[in-house]
Amino acid sequence: MRPSGRAADALRSVTLEPGFAKYAEGSCFVRFGDTHVLCTASVDERVPSWLRGQGRGWVTAEYGMLPRATHSRTDREAARGKQSGRTQEIQRLIGRSLRSVVDLKAMGEMQIKVDCDVIQADGGTRTASITGAWVALHLAFQKLVSLGVMTAVPMHDQVAAISCGIVDGQAVLDLDYAEDSTAQADANFVLTAKGLIVEVQTTAEEAPFAEDQLTAMMALAKKGVAELAATQRAAVGLAE
Repeated sequence: MRPSGRAADALRSVTLEPGFAKYAEGSCFVRFGDTHVLCTASVDERVPSWLRGQGRGWVTAEYGMLPRATHSRTDREAARGKQSGRTQEIQRLIGRSLRSVVDLKAMGEMQIKVDCDVIQADGGTRTASITGAWVALHLAFQKLVSLGVMTAVPMHDQVAAISCGIVDGQAVLDLDYAEDSTAQADANFVLTAKGLIVEVQTTAEEAPFAEDQLTAMMALAKKGVAELAATQRAAVGLAE
């Protein structure tokens, strides 16, 4: 029995609340169980200097955790004067994941910055961030279409992410902190709604694991992302 009482292939309770932030062009408040993340997408008419004059846009992301998002307070990274390696790695992952499903040429010369701020952490903050960031970005594009800036949303697929792990020898879906901290292996899967792979991050924590266990985690991840993709579509008003 998992600590949460869930079946091995069950997600935590997931909600995606669109339009949560008043001023952002697109926003989504994400809840994966007790992991809560605010994702906002902000439109910038200027692209990075290295992209100017190329007629294409850019999507980038920033990620951060509030000081009391975890059991004990952590100092703000701004107070320390630099971001941690973990923060930089996660925000680059979010940016790569979003760009994988965006037609940057169709954007024209504009940039959208997606901020993912972790309000409360109970495992899976990067996967929740990616899932909610897609919603925030899509809503920002929808607003640009409604304003006549674009003729269509320049996205060719959805992207979402979920964690899996080997806990007590069994592959399980969507680890919370209690499982993540004791797992024999853990993995993060970034997949598209069409079932394509964007990125897989997997690590053995105690001893190497078998290929059939990786296959089992992949199967769970595909199931989980399919469920998340349906929730994303509902959040942005897309028909099934």
